[in-house]
Amino acid sequence: MNVLVTGAHGFIGRNLNAHLQAREGCVVTLFDVHNSPEDLRAGLETADIVYHLAGVNRTETTEEFEIGNAGLTRDICEILRELGRAPVIVMSSSVQAELANPYGVSKRHAEDALREFAARSGARVRIFRLKNVFGKWCRPNYNSVVATFCHNIANDLPIHISDPSREIELLYVDDVVEAFLAELPIQASSNGSPDIPSFHLTLGDLAGRIQLFHDMHTNLLTPDFAVRFSQQLYATYLSYVSDGARRRQLEIKSDPRGCLAEFIKSKQFGQVFVSRTRPGVTRGNHYHQTKVEKFLVVEGEGVIRMRHIESSQVLEYAVRGDAFEVIDIPPGYTHSIENIGASDMITIFWASEIFDSDRPDTYFLPVLTHGEVLVPVNP
Repeated sequence: MNVLVTGAHGFIGRNLNAHLQAREGCVVTLFDVHNSPEDLRAGLETADIVYHLAGVNRTETTEEFEIGNAGLTRDICEILRELGRAPVIVMSSSVQAELANPYGVSKRHAEDALREFAARSGARVRIFRLKNVFGKWCRPNYNSVVATFCHNIANDLPIHISDPSREIELLYVDDVVEAFLAELPIQASSNGSPDIPSFHLTLGDLAGRIQLFHDMHTNLLTPDFAVRFSQQLYATYLSYVSDGARRRQLEIKSDPRGCLAEFIKSKQFGQVFVSRTRPGVTRGNHYHQTKVEKFLVVEGEGVIRMRHIESSQVLEYAVRGDAFEVIDIPPGYTHSIENIGASDMITIFWASEIFDSDRPDTYFLPVLTHGEVLVPVNP
């Protein structure tokens, strides 16, 4: 499968190319402003599909819109006529094509040129009128509010919102690419490419969501990533964080027993923290009424003990870092974990809710006092 991508070094072109390069059987030719007309002709000579993404959206003169958008599209159609070829053509247009401004008119003329070529040659042509596409590698302070907000907030620069209540509709670049890839001749269906999902929100809401990502570095609070848009927006934000800012030091709480640090937390999934426990040290000896926990020893050797608060039977779970076994701690069981090895024991703890000092749901009660029956629990 020979693929030609025009505008290959632009925002959408780079993302499309990254997906194409990961597919077997695709030979991709990239064309951009630095290439020659001969390079364009060579790509068109073999292309089974042309992703025509090249275009001009900022110029010094209005004439350049027509040259860069409609003119280049007409050139592609003319070369294909000369070659007697009719590959699939997928074009990224803009909702501006519905308007009478110079940019919109030039995009509409480009669309018309493709439709005329399709009518004469029988080529399958698919035109996508896109708006407000966001994602990794988009240029900030250019024509994407998401890229600008992400870049500025990630780098502690101010943002300017003239109307926080203004609603915008956003498309995610990978969703756009998925629709583009559905047009590949080897998998195109009679139903056409899937609809590109969109997300509506206000500018103020957008800025607030991105600010939450920035604040994660200090408060460790994550948003609800069950919402697909949150995943997409966070992926976009993180692509604008500087190399040095991707690394952060957790707040470590140390005492003679070892040390402990919160890693991440969320109202949706609770909190995760990690501890280092010295040999011979026991942590815990408390229970919860509602909160539940999971213990995972990732290095060292220990024993987890738990006892129903109304019972004298103590359950013992031997755990090792090389086993990757998770032990669930139900409510109403006082519990502890002891390092019985010769070196530090490292444990990952998960709790079903974020610790609240006003409602800690933590009650001290030793697991071992006297007269308990020890019951080893084997795997």
